[in-house]
Amino acid sequence: MSTRHSKAAERYLQDDAVVSRHDKTFFGVRQKRDNMACSLPEWEELREAANNIKRHTVTHLADYLERFEANATRNGAIVHWAADADEYNDIVIEILKGHDVRKVVKSKSMLTEECHLNDNLMRHGIDVVETDLGERILQMMKLAPSHIVMPALHVHREEIGDCFRKQIADFEDIAAIYEQQNGGKRPDDPNDPTFLTFVARMHLRQQFAEAGAGMTGGNFGIAETGDVVVCTNEGNADMSTSIPKLHIVSMGIEKLIPDYRAMGVFQRLLARSGTGQETTVYTSHFRGPRPGGEMHIILVDNGRSSILGNAEHWQTLKCMRCGACMNTCPVYRRSAGYSYTYFIPGPIGINLGMLRDPQQYSDNVSACSLCCSCDNVCPVKVDLSSQVYRWRQQLESLHRADPMKKAMSQGMSVLFNHPSLYAGVLRLSPMVNWVPRCLTNLPLNPWAYGHEMMTFPKKSFHQLWKELREENSVSDEK
Repeated sequence: MSTRHSKAAERYLQDDAVVSRHDKTFFGVRQKRDNMACSLPEWEELREAANNIKRHTVTHLADYLERFEANATRNGAIVHWAADADEYNDIVIEILKGHDVRKVVKSKSMLTEECHLNDNLMRHGIDVVETDLGERILQMMKLAPSHIVMPALHVHREEIGDCFRKQIADFEDIAAIYEQQNGGKRPDDPNDPTFLTFVARMHLRQQFAEAGAGMTGGNFGIAETGDVVVCTNEGNADMSTSIPKLHIVSMGIEKLIPDYRAMGVFQRLLARSGTGQETTVYTSHFRGPRPGGEMHIILVDNGRSSILGNAEHWQTLKCMRCGACMNTCPVYRRSAGYSYTYFIPGPIGINLGMLRDPQQYSDNVSACSLCCSCDNVCPVKVDLSSQVYRWRQQLESLHRADPMKKAMSQGMSVLFNHPSLYAGVLRLSPMVNWVPRCLTNLPLNPWAYGHEMMTFPKKSFHQLWKELREENSVSDEK
């Protein structure tokens, strides 16, 4: 089995300050989620309702897709179907070339990351600009997202300031405008967050004005009305669709929900679970094209139908990409997003990666402590840890099992299935305490890697339990 995740995590863990900051930041988001959940007495009822709605929708997906297409078409949108990433990219490029578009502004969409849209657009001479601030920062730094909701939260403002000064051609002109509006001076700190945000806003404003098309994802597609709902905190999706007359929506087929009553349930869960907010700042409903414009909706399968047919793992289709499982995951918080080999990290990414290609992404399966915290916070009750456990049981049949872990498991099986042997080993184990530490804390001893070898107690738990029972028995007789 590949150890790519563990090796990448090992490199990341070399900087204690960075690791601690990452851990504290994302656990802080988890705590905000908990505060929001505790403020709603009906929280668990909402989770159960969301679970039932999603289960019903994905198991009746064909019906809802037809209904959504009919209503969206009636609203004036043009609906396309893409079986895979290649077909999706071809449709987007055909639409853009048909309108002679040379620049596209795009709000955050993990589906476009999944299909490698940006690279394909640039290969066809079409400039694409990410308009979510975090995504734009990463695009300029040539980095991938490390989280599905807060993609650049791991980047420090000093790095952002350096990036802006190097990558934004009119940085000094924008800074001069800032000075005019603020008493003729800049902040003493060149990486002041307010100043950098102003620079980003002015830079993106120009991109919106120059673009020939705007692209958005879709958090939800409402079958009853044909609406596409996009949730953002920056309003960039609205800007991407308000100025260009051509709007292209990219949406996975699993994003459908039945109606507005269902939307009310998910709206109350999404932001509270993902960022600890009561709601996103903008919840935008796109039902049809703007006057004189066009709206294209591309419904993308790209393996989702196969997932639906997988009896053990179909529940991943219920996921609404809130990121709550990442914020609570002790492995993600301590190893960060770039340690994972699939483009979506964390518990949901482990499962999605295995469904995509178990041979390529099997290394991520070990990036889980099976603490089940992800199950407890998932707003739609996806059984994430159980799915990871089931994947682990399949590693041997996939020829991806780690040889050392396999040997250890076989040895433990022999030990635990022979009580007399187990008892004998327990009695002898304290002798290890007499072995010099220089011999036990060797690289060949996996237990000693990353921490000191344990000190074996003189009495085992079994002995202590037996003695306690005997004492209680004597006490009862008296």
